[in-house]
Amino acid sequence: MMVSAPQAAPDVPADAPHRNGVSGPEILIAAEELSIGYPGAQAGPIGTNVVEHVNLTVPRGAIVSLIGPSGCGKSTLLKAIAGLVAPTGGRLTIGGNAPAEAARRRQIGMVLQDATLLPWKTALDNAGFLLSLAEPQLGRQEIRSRAQENLRLVGLENAASKLPRQLSGGMRQRVAIARALTLSPDLLLLDEPFGALDAITREEMSYLLLDIWERTGKTVVLVTHSIDEAVLLSSDVHVMGARPARIIEKVTVPLPYPRNQRSFSDVRFRETESILREHLLASHGRADSPQEGAAG
Repeated sequence: MMVSAPQAAPDVPADAPHRNGVSGPEILIAAEELSIGYPGAQAGPIGTNVVEHVNLTVPRGAIVSLIGPSGCGKSTLLKAIAGLVAPTGGRLTIGGNAPAEAARRRQIGMVLQDATLLPWKTALDNAGFLLSLAEPQLGRQEIRSRAQENLRLVGLENAASKLPRQLSGGMRQRVAIARALTLSPDLLLLDEPFGALDAITREEMSYLLLDIWERTGKTVVLVTHSIDEAVLLSSDVHVMGARPARIIEKVTVPLPYPRNQRSFSDVRFRETESILREHLLASHGRADSPQEGAAG
């Protein structure tokens, strides 16, 4: 089966998720009363589930964020969406398929906080590595061509021959994003992908992600501890409470796309940030404020 490289979508307005919301967008991710636990977990006061009774819908083509206290289950929910953790209750579908089936169909790409690049492979070969495993029949040249296209998408076409040790942290994360995109997934899952980067690089990576989203039309779900990052990137932010985690609030960001550095000075940005901070404080169950830009 041939998989085409991501293509730009200039005819799709960048604020389409907002406008589509009026007429009812196509739902890509649907979770109903979803619960997630781990085999052999010891029962305690909160039971064995990490996540309980989560109801979540994500429109196709949207960027949404999950925020909440550290350890509350955000990454567990993301892993369930990726098909890496099986639900213990409720229902979860990706484009109408169970997550494991969606993963087998390569509908899902995932990027972690650690880029997990193979140190002996170049940026180009790392970007094409997953595709080489999924479709070895394509041949080396075809795989490298698609990987090169996605390195170009993330702005690393001139670093294709470099090894991971020759790349900065931000550049390694760009390669990880290119690797996920080379599979041409419908859905891109990001688990704190910029958390280990310095503040300036982290902001630059946010703008890169917005550019990739606008050019490819991918659906993106981001786990982050940064309120600013969630507001800058997302059409909707889902706030999760302490374990067993539930989504306690959905906050729609009223800023139009495209977004950039000027978005930070928009009064709607700061108002949304304040609303999210209040919900996070409620989820923590304490009155002291988290640090600027942090959710726990």
